[in-house]
Amino acid sequence: MRCLIVDDSREFLVSARRLLSAQGLEIVGMASSRAEALRLADQLRPDVALLDVQLGEDNGVAVARELDRRVPTTRIVLISTHSREDLAELIVDSPAVGFLGKTALSAAAIAELVG
Repeated sequence: MRCLIVDDSREFLVSARRLLSAQGLEIVGMASSRAEALRLADQLRPDVALLDVQLGEDNGVAVARELDRRVPTTRIVLISTHSREDLAELIVDSPAVGFLGKTALSAAAIAELVG
């Protein structure tokens, strides 16, 4: 599975890449902003995009909507340090296939969400 990770924390990007690569995912790109995420998604056409709900100054759900319009074949999984309960309305209103807390991130959990 080819994966794009989108998060405004450089530390998280590096950690997630290391973890998910070790578990067999192919990390094809990492982005830390809306513009970079959309450019890389257009260029790389990943199978899945892990997208932080709070992307710095950008709204991750709005980015998810734009990403879904531009690259509809990419499955979107929202990620956050906040709980699912805290973000329930945002998750339901997004085109994402699911949500993972950053502490629950794993290749198996991603595979389960994207089917």
